[in-house]
Amino acid sequence: MNTEFGKYTYALEGVAKHLQAYVNICKPKVVLMLVLTAWVGIVLAPDTQRSGWLQLGALLGIGFVSAAAAAINHILDRARDKRMARTRHRPLVMNQLSVSQAYLFAFMIGMFGVLLLLLYSNWLCTLLTVLALFGYAVVYTVYLKRSTPQNIVIGGLAGAMPPLLGWVSETQALSAEPWLLVMMIFTWTPPHFWALAIARKQDYERANVPMLPVTHGIQFTKLCMIAYTILLVLVCILPYLIGMSGLLYLAVASFLNARFLQKVVLLYFESNSESAMQVFRFSISYLLLLFSALFIDKLVT
Repeated sequence: MNTEFGKYTYALEGVAKHLQAYVNICKPKVVLMLVLTAWVGIVLAPDTQRSGWLQLGALLGIGFVSAAAAAINHILDRARDKRMARTRHRPLVMNQLSVSQAYLFAFMIGMFGVLLLLLYSNWLCTLLTVLALFGYAVVYTVYLKRSTPQNIVIGGLAGAMPPLLGWVSETQALSAEPWLLVMMIFTWTPPHFWALAIARKQDYERANVPMLPVTHGIQFTKLCMIAYTILLVLVCILPYLIGMSGLLYLAVASFLNARFLQKVVLLYFESNSESAMQVFRFSISYLLLLFSALFIDKLVT
């Protein structure tokens, strides 16, 4: 009896690990952040009297397509991931999933996401979401990441699209306002990711990825981080100036931007990788709090 129970338990553990591998290739934390920013795009969009269920369906569609893009990124980067300490434990590197299983999974959740978008949003939102998937999973992963130190700058546009997607899912039209939200994420991405690239410079050298610290040195990268952070500070003021948000957002954004700029400037004079990781970790909290401030400001005004 104990032997049979042990076999049953072992089988369940195997199934759980297999399912966890599928979840992990979706980069759930990243996808959750993307969905959050898409939700803010929905909240800030003009009220079109769409029901909460329609909005939820659109958010799930954006989430599933984003998860498919993340899975494709895992597949295409698996050889490089083997040479990097940060990524060598990913499911495809550890043979927890086969390439064919990962491709099939990415196709299924991607198509499910597209179907949700067609049913719960509109054709323009669906088209833009698919283009964002292509931009991240193919243009960035296959070409930009391997060919230019500006990879994260150019490729960052795909990851900055969710607020626009949320807005378009509500309005069925492109407007100037959501592009400000896109620009906020777009200008945030380089200092966010270059902080990680500084801390993991040896990883990228081993994997032959031309990240900016590898090709142009750490000090030059830190200088570029300062420049982009200053640009981010300026961009973050624009939602208030055009009446898209109120004083609550402005106060929170000003505090967060002051802290972000302070940390990036201090990093310029630091030489250890832990300082870069501190900037990287803060940048994640920064974006979460910034978009939360946009959301709360809209609710209370």
